[in-house]
Amino acid sequence: MNRLERIKGCLLGGAVGDALGAPVEFLEWNAIRATFGAQGIVDFAPAYGRLGAVTDDTQMMLFTAEGLLRAYVRGSSRGICHVPSVIHHALLRWLMTQDYPPATHVSLDGWLVKERALWSRRAPGNTCLSALKASRHFGQLAENNSKGCGAVMRVAPCAFFGNAFDYAADSGRLTHGHPTGYLAAGLFADILQRIVDREDSLEHAITESLAEHGEKPGMEETRTLLERVLFYYYEGYRPTPERIDEFGAGWIAEEALAIGVWCALSATSFEQGVINAVNHSGDSDSTGLIAGHLLGIQYGREGIPAHWLDRLELREVIEKVAEDIERVPRDYSRYGGEFDEGIEAEYPGS
Repeated sequence: MNRLERIKGCLLGGAVGDALGAPVEFLEWNAIRATFGAQGIVDFAPAYGRLGAVTDDTQMMLFTAEGLLRAYVRGSSRGICHVPSVIHHALLRWLMTQDYPPATHVSLDGWLVKERALWSRRAPGNTCLSALKASRHFGQLAENNSKGCGAVMRVAPCAFFGNAFDYAADSGRLTHGHPTGYLAAGLFADILQRIVDREDSLEHAITESLAEHGEKPGMEETRTLLERVLFYYYEGYRPTPERIDEFGAGWIAEEALAIGVWCALSATSFEQGVINAVNHSGDSDSTGLIAGHLLGIQYGREGIPAHWLDRLELREVIEKVAEDIERVPRDYSRYGGEFDEGIEAEYPGS
């Protein structure tokens, strides 16, 4: 499988998991079962006035990707770039789509922000909103102690650039001040990067990522839960709604990552993994998105059921972003010389 198929699989897979979980994001498992039957939700259901609707998770993931691409242009053309600050600029552009004027000047150039389908409020997280609204300059770290999952759910695109852990963790600190909140994001991006770069299995990517980053100060909560996931996997415990609830509801970073990883690790297909990931009491769209990213990067776009892709909101936008990521060098921090002028026009680095 080539790299572009893995990038498309990852980004589309996350969006599919997000859309599958969107209708049940705020429902307890008993309510999901009562509404959709004993198996829970197994197909797209109406949310936000349509089938296949994505949430703020996918919106912010796309703007994170835009920030990385704009940072590539800036670093290549000027020779220097603080990547988290450029991602911050992109996230503040997302804030504008939610009808909140940023406290600092934000440009509206480039193509992504002009996609009117992105200008929809899809239950944006309060932590992300409040931190971004409080930003007075690009790169300003969040002044809170939140470890909500809002950093984890947007950082998958960092996997396709050279410094995935640091880019994800540093950009996570723009909205989430608790070390678990941003270090879990770094670990997630690092796991994805190991799969795409080294063609590691998910199990091997997790163990290698924990070996490299698991002893970092502040990683204790995330490491503990992921080690528990690995134990469950080795013992043959499969995720059920009741077992998932033992991990928590997924509203906080380490829980969301653990639930998404467990469902992806134990799945025999993309479909099974994301269905397991959204059927529990809690943040179903975020856990579905995390599992979808992990499964999509392994199975590629072809592994995602066509009946979901065909109805997925923003599918063409997501595929274009994936193709644009593939057009740039993986490690632009060391890139010099000529670069794709088409990328510069669509992702201005100013």
